[in-house]
This record gives sequence, structure tokens and C-alpha cells, in this order.
Amino acid sequence: MKPLILDHLPDGLLDRDAASLNEIIDGPTLIHLPGRRPQPLFVAVLQHGNEVSGWDAVRRLLKSRYQRDPLPRSLILFIGNVRAAARNRRHLADQPDFNRCWPGSDSVPTIWHDIFAEVTEHVRLRKPFASIDIHNNTGLNPHYAAVNRIEPRRLNLAARFSRTVIYFTEPRGVQSMAFGEFCPALTLECGLSGQADGSDHALAYLDAILSLSEIPDSMPTPEDLELYSMFATVTVPEEVEFSFTGADGISQLLLPADLDRMNFRELPPGTRLASVPTEPELLLRARSHDGHDLSEDCFMLEKGQILTRRPLMPAMLTTDEFVVRNDCLCYLMERVSVEPDQALAIDRGEESGLPETLP
Repeated sequence: MKPLILDHLPDGLLDRDAASLNEIIDGPTLIHLPGRRPQPLFVAVLQHGNEVSGWDAVRRLLKSRYQRDPLPRSLILFIGNVRAAARNRRHLADQPDFNRCWPGSDSVPTIWHDIFAEVTEHVRLRKPFASIDIHNNTGLNPHYAAVNRIEPRRLNLAARFSRTVIYFTEPRGVQSMAFGEFCPALTLECGLSGQADGSDHALAYLDAILSLSEIPDSMPTPEDLELYSMFATVTVPEEVEFSFTGADGISQLLLPADLDRMNFRELPPGTRLASVPTEPELLLRARSHDGHDLSEDCFMLEKGQILTRRPLMPAMLTTDEFVVRNDCLCYLMERVSVEPDQALAIDRGEESGLPETLP
């Protein structure tokens, strides 16, 4: 299997919503569109088939004045998992998570890893201006940008989308990490899929970035940037039965139905996260990016309740049981204050002493 590479938009493509794209293209597709500035902007959409804000933004952008006027900059558009999009799924049962298959992945190699390695090399040779990968969350979160390296150009790009920026280095195999080896790369998280504010925000951002002549090489000011680092991933053990309602009567772990309201809130020690009515043990696991178990450091069990042991700020808390089972419950993060000399050290690939981890 090979990615489809085109130098034009197929007829009728922009009239299709995410769910019907597979009627025109049947797999990962790269589309090259010319612009006034030849160095291309790379944009990825629908790596997860049920995260549609990126495609909604791109189709609206290209159906606007750019139907008659040239783009300010050339564009390489990557359309990902159209089969999953047709069924409103993150990915199908016979597929891996596309955004874990890019070069640098530590998962078992598949044909998809080969496809995305080919896409990466194809784009690398075009020396892209920047790379933007557009996603949605499954829980209540603010719109934010995420980067895999702390350096001025990608922080400037991120701060143009949101003051809230997250630094992560886990999991491996994400598109932004692979492309970050040869251009400024970031991920946009546009809230819940299908909501107008997410596609509106992504549309305005893409239009602005296409019009940039260069990316500033100075650090954003503290007023323009709130930087957080992911330090742990929280999961539910595979063997544990859980629910968000408790109505099934068999769940060992009961999670609040509105758990995602805690996203991006600084939770004090003693905040209740879950109940364990029948099990006298912690049934949440917190793991650092290097594999250390931080569960006892982050959580405690008291009278059948799982509580925070220390101040914590969660991100991407989800109430989607499929996501909990196949990815994680949430990530834990902490604020990072970056001095200019630290940022330059990271830009050179040197050790900085800053925490590493992700989404």
C-alpha cells in the first residue's frame, strides 16, 4: 500500500464532509497546492477519523477567496484515516492509531509505519515552512497547542493559536515529533469534534500562518504564553472493570460522569477522582514518560475514594470509555517557566533539565 500523492484537489472533494471523503479517496492522501511563496506549509487532518475540525477548517479555507485567488503560500495537505472517518471512529479495529505510527514510533511495525515513513521523507525533501497537525479532544478542554521541543519558532507558532501551550515527548510515533526533526512542528487541539468554534479557530489560524513571510526567532513574552509540561500518563489497568455511571452494578472503579470538568484546573490535595466500592487498592495508574510508576506519589486511597495526594493539573480527561481503554484516562502536567538560555539549549539539542513527557 502506498499513500496517494496528488497535485490538485479531486473534483468534489471540498463538498464532502469527513464521513463521505472515502467515496473519493480511499486512504492516506497528500495533496500539493501551489501558492505565491513556494516553501510549503504542511497541514495534517483526520489522523483520527472522529476528529473533524481540521478537515472542516481546510475545506472552508479552500472554498473561500482561494477558489479564485492563489494561496499566499504553497500547501501540502495530508488527509489521514478516511475509513475511520466514514464510521466516526478514532481508528478501526484492523488499524493502529495513525498518530502512533510515524518515524520514531516504539510500537510494533506495520504497513502503516512504512506508509508514514514514506510520507515523512517525501515532505522532508520539500523543506516545509512549518507543520501543523489538527486534532480534537474527547473531553472538555480549552483550545491549546502542543510542541515537542521548547524553542522560539515553534513557541511563536503555538502562541498564535493559544496562550496555553503544552510540551510533550510521549507517546512516541506522533506526526509532530517526526516532522519536528526538520521544521517547526506543532499540534492544535481544537476542543470537541464537530463544534463550530473549533473549526472557526483552526480556519483563522491556518489563514494567518499561510500569510506569514517568516516565523519570529525570539521567545514569546510571558504575557503571550502559559507553558505546561506533561509528566505522567494516567490509565486504568486492563483487567479493571470501570464505568462513568456505576449503573452496571459490576464496576470495580466508578468515575464521575463529569470528570472532564477538571481539565486544566489545578486540583488541591484531597480532590476526589474516583470511587472503588469493592477493591481496597488504587485502581488508577500514573506512569512517567520513562516508565516509572508515580501512582502512589500522585494518588491515595481513603475510605473507598481515590484522592489526589498532591497538587495536580490534568489535561485531556475523557469520559469516552473507548479512549480510556485504547489510549488513556488523562495526562498530568505542571507549569514550566522557560528562560531564554534554556530554550536555546533545547534548540541545539542539549540537555536542559526541563521535565519531559506527553500527549
